Amino acid sequence: METYTWLRTFADSWHLLFMFLFFIGVVVFIFRPGSRKVHDETRNMIFRNDDKPAPPETPRSDDRRAEKEAR
Repeated sequence: METYTWLRTFADSWHLLFMFLFFIGVVVFIFRPGSRKVHDETRNMIFRNDDKPAPPETPRSDDRRAEKEAR
């Protein structure tokens, strides 16, 4: 049997089934019972340190050099 024909047949049948089952597994994993707490924590992770504004950035050494040359 020709390699291309064999790979094409495999991709059209078993690999398609594998990808479908993988997709269903991911959906079940995401919507499993008890996962709401994990998703809420992940969703709010970027706001965890928002108690006060970020400190002002200090200029880098190459930025200071460019400022001196501009004067």
